[in-house]
Amino acid sequence: MKAVVLEAFGGPEVLKIGDVAPPAPGPGQVLIQVAASSVNRPDILQRQGRYPPPAGESDILGLEIAGTIAELGSGVHGFSVGEAVLALVGGGGYAELATAHAGHVLRKPATMSFAQAACVSETYITAYMNLFLGARLAPGESVLVHGGGGGVGTAAIQLCKALNPTGPIFATASPAKVARVAALGVHRVIDYTSEDFAAVVLAATGERGVDVILDHVGASYLAPNLKALAVNGRLAVIATMGGREATLDLGRLMVKRQAILGSVLRLRPIAEKAAIIAAFERNVMPLFASGQIAPIIHAVYPIEAVADAHRTMEASTHFGKMVLTFEPPGRDSP
Repeated sequence: MKAVVLEAFGGPEVLKIGDVAPPAPGPGQVLIQVAASSVNRPDILQRQGRYPPPAGESDILGLEIAGTIAELGSGVHGFSVGEAVLALVGGGGYAELATAHAGHVLRKPATMSFAQAACVSETYITAYMNLFLGARLAPGESVLVHGGGGGVGTAAIQLCKALNPTGPIFATASPAKVARVAALGVHRVIDYTSEDFAAVVLAATGERGVDVILDHVGASYLAPNLKALAVNGRLAVIATMGGREATLDLGRLMVKRQAILGSVLRLRPIAEKAAIIAAFERNVMPLFASGQIAPIIHAVYPIEAVADAHRTMEASTHFGKMVLTFEPPGRDSP
C-alpha cells in the first residue's frame, strides 16, 4: 500500500511516498481504507524524532483518519464492512490502510465530507477532553484559549460556543489571525505579539481572571497563565512548545486555590481512550451531524504534498486544519 515513510528524522524533506506492507486488524480492531488524514503538531515532533509512537502502534505518522471499513478483526461487533467512519489512531494515519481499535471508531455523519471527518478525532477530542472532562468547564464559566487560530484552538472555541454558550471566551492569536478568530464569536482576541494577555484578561474581567485556560505553550506562559486565572481556576496544559520547565509560585497557587492539569491523549490506555470517545460521541457528535459545528479547513493536500503541509504547520500560517487526502483532487471537497 501507499504510505508516507521517513528516510530519517529531520525536516519536511524526509517525508517520502513509499510502498509498505498493509496492516492486518487484530482482535477488537478494524481495518480502514483511508480517504483522508490530517496534520497535527505531534506529527511534526515525531518526524523530528522527538515523539516516538507508543509500543505496538504503527511508526507511520498520522493520528486521525476518515474512510471506510475494509475488514473487521475478531470480536468486533456493531460495525460492518463498507461503513463510512472516522477514527483516532495511535499512528498509521498517513497511509492507504490503517487499523483502529473498535472503541476508537465513530460513524461519519452523512453531512460531513471525509476531509472534514479527518479533522475530528485528535483535535476536537483533545479540546473536549481537556476543557469539559479534565478542567470541568461549567455553564457560564469563562475560558482563555491560547492559539485560537490553530486546529485545537478553533475546535475549542467552537465547543465552548456550543456547549457553554453563556461563558465568555478569550483567545490569543497572531496578528494575521486576530480578525478570523474574532469572527468565531470570541469575546476578546488578544494579539500575543503586542499585548500582555494576562493584563488584558484581568482588565476585561474586573481583575477576576478566567475560570479555565487551555494552553499549548507551557513553561514560558506558566506565570502569566496563573496570573490570568481566577480563584479556583484550572489550567489545562496540552503541549510544551514554549518549554517544559518553569518556576512555580506555590504560594500564589495555594492562595488562589488553582489547579494545573497535564494531559496527553495518545499515550492513554486503550480502554481509557474508548471511554473518552464514548462521552464525545454522546455529547459532541450530534453537533457535527446537525451542522451546528464543522471543522475549519485551511487546505486539502494530496498525500504526495505532505511535506508542503508540514512546512505550512511549522510556519504557523494556517488557520484551522490541514488535510491529507488519498482521494483524487476535487472528489471530496471540505
